[in-house]
Amino acid sequence: MTSKLAAATVAALLAASAPVWAHHAFAAEFDAKKPVHLDGTLTKVELINPHAWIHVDVKDPDGKVTNWMVEAGSPNVLLRRGFNKNTIPVGTRVIVDGYQSKDGSSRANGRDITLPNGQKLFLGSSGTGAP
Repeated sequence: MTSKLAAATVAALLAASAPVWAHHAFAAEFDAKKPVHLDGTLTKVELINPHAWIHVDVKDPDGKVTNWMVEAGSPNVLLRRGFNKNTIPVGTRVIVDGYQSKDGSSRANGRDITLPNGQKLFLGSSGTGAP
């Protein structure tokens, strides 16, 4: 095998495995011992692979607003459950329960989201290692 062919083969294998590197297990980024209960206003829903993201503005007792990024399951999983980009209108008050990121930032892995009428939607995906 020539060195050019070997280099091309290695490059192709690395490119094909890049999506696997991008995907992570729950325990790699989130802490099951740091549950969060976010009560705030939905600002954006992103159905992008490999995980959907829900953005929620949460006001603390001092009045400071923090935008939380909440990771959900894959868009395909959410769509099969009937959850799409327009299921919850921007501006809706929601409650999100999940687990905070290990780095302490305003990011969380969402377990479920509760709507004003009490309806609860499951945000997680099976097999991620999330509690």
